[in-house]
Amino acid sequence: MKKLLMVLLIALSGIAKAQTGYKIGDIATDFNLKNVDNKMISMANYKEAKGFFVIFHCNQCPYSKAYESRIIALNAKYASKGLPVMTINPNDPAINPEDSFENMKIRAKQEKYTFPYLVDDSQDIAKAYGAKATPHVYLLKKTDKGLVVSYIGAIDNDTENVNDAKIKYAENAAEALLAGKEIELTQTKAIGCSIKWKKTAQ
Repeated sequence: MKKLLMVLLIALSGIAKAQTGYKIGDIATDFNLKNVDNKMISMANYKEAKGFFVIFHCNQCPYSKAYESRIIALNAKYASKGLPVMTINPNDPAINPEDSFENMKIRAKQEKYTFPYLVDDSQDIAKAYGAKATPHVYLLKKTDKGLVVSYIGAIDNDTENVNDAKIKYAENAAEALLAGKEIELTQTKAIGCSIKWKKTAQ
């Protein structure tokens, strides 16, 4: 009996470790990360925001590149409505030199980013959020209790951006949030490149 209890405890411990990151309804942590303009950025800086699109993004991933114009479009459409985009690069540049901070600066300038492009050097924010891929979207709603995780997943269901009838998951969630309505689809699978973790972060 004691051995069985021990096995169950070990199994439950393993499950707890596997279930990392935020779930819908959780309160998300703020961050203080360096932007490509060398300034430190926090969501607390945005006093008038109603929430945020926090998107884990990078330079080198083909999926991030494919979604880049749609990330820019999200900010263009929703920043003025109180839902600005925050992009965060969590990748280890030792694994992918293209994701270095200097290359982030170049990319943001080339593509005319209108939103922060932040570096998560420690990878602590990516781990806290439970980010698995680039791009990976977290829509947060600002409340009296904090930043409530309201949607997690993909921007849409069209990675190649060829289907005019695509389902715009992130936009649909944002529209419901702004209208004070329930978000019908709160979670989808983020399709993208795996995050390049530092050996110490694994």
